[in-house]
Amino acid sequence: MSKNSNSKTALFKSIKKSLYKSRKWVLLITIWTFFLSILITLISDLLINKLNIYMAFMVLLFIISIGILFDLIGVAVTSANEKPFHSMASRKVAGARQAVKLIRNASTVSNFCNDVIGDICGIVSGMAGAVIILKVALLIKSHSISESILNVLLSGVVASLTVGGKALGKEIGISHSKEIVFAVGKLLYQIKKKIGLNIIKD
Repeated sequence: MSKNSNSKTALFKSIKKSLYKSRKWVLLITIWTFFLSILITLISDLLINKLNIYMAFMVLLFIISIGILFDLIGVAVTSANEKPFHSMASRKVAGARQAVKLIRNASTVSNFCNDVIGDICGIVSGMAGAVIILKVALLIKSHSISESILNVLLSGVVASLTVGGKALGKEIGISHSKEIVFAVGKLLYQIKKKIGLNIIKD
């Protein structure tokens, strides 16, 4: 068998292995997203329905902030370089090994942070905004402000905060990728140390 044929066979096996791993990840993340979105939606819905307008708006801002934070982490992981963490890992610096694993699994981490958490927060913030609009409409029903105007205004606020926050987060994620990845690595290290949960396996 020729050298060229061997290389083609190896390439085919590598692609087949990657596709198998991708299918497993797609299935896993789809199931995770389904249950995670239900859980977050239920919690936020219960909170916002029981809170007053001001506290409900604080919860809405918190949900938007979570989406921005995870988007920032996803960007930082994809733009970080793992080399600085190798010497730290060899010196057994807490969190360095986890940082390397984050970068080596950048596509998976980015998919989870940017797409899964980001999209869930976007959907939940929209639903939370709708509940807040109903609360505000009931509060000012004696005034001449229509619910449609409130809807447009709050939708604009949510969209501008989300897009503006993510734009700022991307800038921070790119310019301070090393510090952010290391901070997340230290958090993962503490989680593993305290409760024995290894979130990113070898």
